[in-house]
Amino acid sequence: MPGTVLLLAASPVGKSRLVDAASVLPVLAAVPPAVLSGTDTANVVELADPLEPQAVLTRLRAVAATPGPLTVFIAGQLALDRRQHLPHLALARTTPATVRYTALPWQWIREEFRLRSPGSTTLLVDLHADAEAWGWLRTHALDSGRNNAVFGRIAPPPSRRTVAVPAYMKTIATILRSGWRPPVEQLHQQAFGRLGPDAYGDVVLTVPPAPVAVPGGFAPRPPYRPEQPRPQTPPQGAPPAGLVGPPQPQDPHVQITAAVQAGRHQDADALALTHEQAASRAHGVASEQALHWSEVRADLAMFARDSARSCRIWLTVAETRLTAGQSPDAPTVEKAVDRAHHQWGQVRDKTQAQELGALLAQLRARVPGRRPGALENVQKQLRELQATPF
Repeated sequence: MPGTVLLLAASPVGKSRLVDAASVLPVLAAVPPAVLSGTDTANVVELADPLEPQAVLTRLRAVAATPGPLTVFIAGQLALDRRQHLPHLALARTTPATVRYTALPWQWIREEFRLRSPGSTTLLVDLHADAEAWGWLRTHALDSGRNNAVFGRIAPPPSRRTVAVPAYMKTIATILRSGWRPPVEQLHQQAFGRLGPDAYGDVVLTVPPAPVAVPGGFAPRPPYRPEQPRPQTPPQGAPPAGLVGPPQPQDPHVQITAAVQAGRHQDADALALTHEQAASRAHGVASEQALHWSEVRADLAMFARDSARSCRIWLTVAETRLTAGQSPDAPTVEKAVDRAHHQWGQVRDKTQAQELGALLAQLRARVPGRRPGALENVQKQLRELQATPF
């Protein structure tokens, strides 16, 4: 049966852009459609920097209704709307203030594919999160639907005034240009194996395919509508009726995000430290409540471009979890060490890099992580630091 491929690359124009998502499309377009799909023949639909979420929704509905295997390649930028704090794929006109009106809700992707037969849909995703979305990912998973295979990564925000590239997706395309598509799990592993140490801090998406559906086709698709109509421009004047309620206690995460967006990094860290200390007194230093705020502070240091401090905090989190009895292969332990590794790679001061690298090497010996060669990478960079004069 012919397959269908959707190539979706989207990111804002102007100062809000974190990644040049569309730069991957020429590389993907050079891959034969059948290789992209893993079927004998395939139809390809391409969306490059779309302007309107409704236009993307129309294409999603069209490919979701196709009767064969569906492969969706998504490169772009993840953002949260300021009202509901839900993840969105930023589009060309998206700014931090207009996410709700100009970006594509990620739940639309999930909902449009939810009635497809299990095992018939594969998503390959390469996203860069903005600061608020990156914080949201600490406590939330990006839900792309229980029937879909999902592989890829979500990278943290790049350095200030830097526009990142979708390196994972470009690596996927480079592998596929050989003319053969390995099983999707193997393709994902090969791509990550080719990425450098900068990818150690990424959120890795690995949701294997669901069992293949029995013959008989797809369930009828009732029309899906969002819960509420989405205005194309921000509403003017007072909020719509029904949206105004009694004031709620302000989430400290919202206050911290506002401080970061305003450039008040010290204020943000001080507020997070206050909550970390309170949680430590109430629940213990190794409690999830306290460690959550430690991880928040590690990310805040990253946003403040203090990679050494961020690395040190992540190392402390990992050591605390191990001392508390967590297994070296526990996801929370591996995440902390991976994030420390990523931040260590950004440290430019040689003395700090050597000190933190020695600590990281000790941890890597106990927590090698899921990607091969992590310890060897640290040891190699430490040798290079030793050989480099001050």
